Formats: sequence, C-alpha cells, structure tokens
Amino acid sequence: MMFEIFLFSFLVALTGALSPGPLLTFTIYKSLKQKRGYLAGIYIILGHATIELTLIIVLLAGASLFFQNILFLTAIGIIGGILLVVYGFLVIKDVFKTKISIEFENSRHIKGFKGNSFLGGIVVSLSNPYWEFWWAVIGLGFLISYNVSFANPLGLLLFFLGHELGDAVWYLPISTIAYFGGESLNPKIFKYILLACGVFMIIFGIYLALNIINNPPKF
Repeated sequence: MMFEIFLFSFLVALTGALSPGPLLTFTIYKSLKQKRGYLAGIYIILGHATIELTLIIVLLAGASLFFQNILFLTAIGIIGGILLVVYGFLVIKDVFKTKISIEFENSRHIKGFKGNSFLGGIVVSLSNPYWEFWWAVIGLGFLISYNVSFANPLGLLLFFLGHELGDAVWYLPISTIAYFGGESLNPKIFKYILLACGVFMIIFGIYLALNIINNPPKF
C-alpha cells in the first residue's frame, strides 16, 4: 500500500505537470532570463512544493476537524475520481483539436510575476485557479481514498515526496533544455505523451472512485 501511494502520487502529479500551464511558462521564462537559468527549475519547484505542503496540511486539518461525515468524504473521493476522468478526456480532446507544442522562445514575453524563482513558484501556483480546484477536489479525493492523514505519517510523507518528484521529473529537464538553447519540444512526441497522460487519468480516475467505494475513509 505504501509503495502504491508513492507510485500513484508520482504518476498523477506527472500527468498534471505535463499539461501546459502558468508554472511551466514561468519556469521556461526564468530559465531563459537568469544568468544561471538551469537552476531556476529547482527554486521554482521548491517554492511550488512549499505551498503544496501548506495546502495539504490545511486540507487534512479540515478533513479531520470539520468533515467527519463519512458520506461527505466518500462523495469527495468519488467526485475527485470522476473529475480526473473528465480531465483525462479533455486532455485527449485537446491533443486532437489543437496544435500541441511548447516553444521556449515565445515564453520570453510572458506577463505577470517575474521576480524571485522560489517566490514565483508560490505566487504562480496560487494564481492558478485550476491548481487550487485540483487540490480541493482531486487531491483531497486521493488523500481520502488512500487514508492518507496525520495518523499515517509515512503515507503522508510518501504521498508528498511522490507528488513533488512527479513535478520535478518534468520541470527540471525543461528548465535545463531551455537554458542550454533548446527552441521547442518535438510536438509529435509531446502529443503522444499527453495522450498517454489522458488515458492514465481516465483509468486512474475510475480506479480512485471505485477504491473509495470499496474502502470507505477512516478519518
């Protein structure tokens, strides 16, 4: 069970990280602009991890103190699984309907926060409504489904480490490639990666919903 928590936390985080968004754009921008831009990804991910740890603690405190109703917790877990399935279908739909590419040079002209990389990892994360929504429903649903709580510190640690590793595995190489002169990612390869992510989200979303039905939360 503990390895399962780590593995699925890693995979779910990786699929989310692979989808283009504000944090990816900010990472590329800082990597291109800074003197030692290859380090930008590290500081950004540390900032991102800091705010995510804070949010996890807040969510678990709320689930433990205010949401003792098993039906409510079960509903959150099921809804989280369903939304993960929906998001997986949307990713697949976007792959077929839009031109998928990440061009590093275009990220030089982003607007918004352009300061410290560590603070940027926090600010850019907080400014993304989808990130907050993901944690409030899908992230919390994962925690509930696997009974990850303060009473299970090892599970909580493995969940956090797996999740942050999923982000790091994508953002750190992107930061390095952008700094050392890459212009873009191969759109065909990236397309297939996103397709695989979409399929995984659908499968795992179904599994998440079924798992919480078969194993009700024990907060």
